[in-house]
Amino acid sequence: MTREVTLPLIVDDRGALQVSAADVSKLLRTVGGRWLRLVETGEERLDEDTVAALTIELAKLADRIDVACIAHSSGQPT
Repeated sequence: MTREVTLPLIVDDRGALQVSAADVSKLLRTVGGRWLRLVETGEERLDEDTVAALTIELAKLADRIDVACIAHSSGQPT
């Protein structure tokens, strides 16, 4: 099953992106990593299985963004 995700990005009046895909990808990975550290240190009462599942999904989304960017920059269809 293929699921498409559309991420609204901020553009200026000329249509230029204000947030790069690399920044979005990095943010997704950072959020997941921070959640995992909170679980590991016990600082928050977070469900470990839920955090793990969400972190995996964020990483998958970041991977898809990275692959799409690589394909776009190399002229390959995704």
